Amino acid sequence: MFTDKTLRETREGKKEWEKEAEKIRKQKPERKERFSTVSDFEIKAVYTPEDVRDLSFAGDIGYPGIFPFTRGCQPTMYRGREWTFRMFSGMGSAEDTNKRWHHLLKEGETGLSTAFDFPTLMGYDTDSPRARGECGKCGVAIDTLRDFEILTDRIPLEDVTTSMTINPPALVLWAMYLGVADRSGISWDKIGGTIQNDMLKEFIAQKTFMLPPEPSIRLISDAVEFGAMHVPAWNTISISGYHIREAGSTAIQELAFTLADGIAYVEDVLERKKLDVDSFAPRLSFFFNSHLDFFEEIAKFRAARRMWARVMKERFKAKNPRSLWMRFHTQTAGCSLTAQQPYNNIVRTTTEALAAVLGGTQSLHTNSLDETLALPSDFAVTIALRTQQVLADETGVANTIDPLAGSYFVESMTSQMEEKAWEYINKIDDMGGMLAAIDRGFPQMEIADAAYHYQQQVDSGEKVVVGINKYVTEDGISAETLKLDERVEEKQIARLKEVKSARDNRKVIQILSDLRAACRTDKNLMPYVIAAVKEYATEQEICDVWREVFGEYRDPGYY
Repeated sequence: MFTDKTLRETREGKKEWEKEAEKIRKQKPERKERFSTVSDFEIKAVYTPEDVRDLSFAGDIGYPGIFPFTRGCQPTMYRGREWTFRMFSGMGSAEDTNKRWHHLLKEGETGLSTAFDFPTLMGYDTDSPRARGECGKCGVAIDTLRDFEILTDRIPLEDVTTSMTINPPALVLWAMYLGVADRSGISWDKIGGTIQNDMLKEFIAQKTFMLPPEPSIRLISDAVEFGAMHVPAWNTISISGYHIREAGSTAIQELAFTLADGIAYVEDVLERKKLDVDSFAPRLSFFFNSHLDFFEEIAKFRAARRMWARVMKERFKAKNPRSLWMRFHTQTAGCSLTAQQPYNNIVRTTTEALAAVLGGTQSLHTNSLDETLALPSDFAVTIALRTQQVLADETGVANTIDPLAGSYFVESMTSQMEEKAWEYINKIDDMGGMLAAIDRGFPQMEIADAAYHYQQQVDSGEKVVVGINKYVTEDGISAETLKLDERVEEKQIARLKEVKSARDNRKVIQILSDLRAACRTDKNLMPYVIAAVKEYATEQEICDVWREVFGEYRDPGYY
């Protein structure tokens, strides 16, 4: 990128700077012996053209919308359209969450995002003994299509995209969404959204399990195939690094393990479904964490785009430029928030959101200040939404594309993160792929070690967390928190009982029997699931068929 003369002048200038810096250090030592990112990535005092001398502008940086997409997927990025403002929403009953959705849309949210309660996440109905006491506590309770009809009441499904954070029972919830669209007279080619539907990261990090890995991957490939054929604007998987980072990984581990998961999914669809890669790759989407170390996160996002473009072009021989795009949603880091001095969380979230925007995210969720204490209140979630709106409309950061491109520091860190992430991916390839690596506990142990190392740094004071190990105050600072109606569970069970008594139970039994038989073949299961939810079969009734045929997964634990 630079001439020999420039590099020679750089080296000579650096020698002069080092002499001056050393004089100052002798008089007054630097604040720390070692400077590093949140992920413990060591940072030099100054970066120069020497640090990026081997980069090619065309091959490594380039222009937005052109390979290798380091600077963004779309040619005009935010100058053409701002990122989607998408707040994670779900609480109590379908009525409660529908009310929150309407509040956020009124306040300027441009995309919906759904959190489900734990029974729903695990494929159990509210009346299951395993679900008692959990109804609506960490998201919305959904048992049947009737709940979904209430959830989406007066929501313009053809005009707004909806993301659903659901994994083991993802096909069931997606079928309900398609069923609601049918009942509203909206064709499937007019709706857009995302199901997370990423089980590999569940085995690695988040740990909501239902089926063993092999049938779990089969369901994911069924969704990818069905979406490519029938729901062209839907992202049938959101390959998620977010939960890997929340479990304690470094930024490099988040990057590497997420891309390794993506590689595994593409390989499975190609092998199992015999599809052309360009028929489904443009609808693959990703989900990343934006943590507190500002430049590390920006570099991670830029490296991720470049790496995925190379994976799709070189490993999978994709020809459609859109197959090379890494489109991703970002959520600010929940694990960075503190219950102590909760209003500090607004500042943390703002910094993380700015990093996501400068890193070129397609959609963004900003966490609320009170999320370490309870589900977010209307007050807190509105501040979180306003944070995005201020960034978009007042700061000017969306006026030019990838404004940090060419920074010696950012470009050097982008390349170093890519290099370190490739080392992980190559190691996983040598193990036989991500499923084999998970069986060996490799990513799980790497994340556990990283989390332990970081906690040691916090405990020793090497890493500062304001309000935790520095600037601690004696007086507690509290925030108003959301209180859920404890009668939600009682009402939900009553509605479920009513649905079961009103539906055609003989037809439900027959459809579930058809699903059971199809599970024992290589047929795509999505049409059977759609048929079942339209007859008001419950989520658990469908998932119980899968558990019966495919068995249940138990985390073996790694130490």
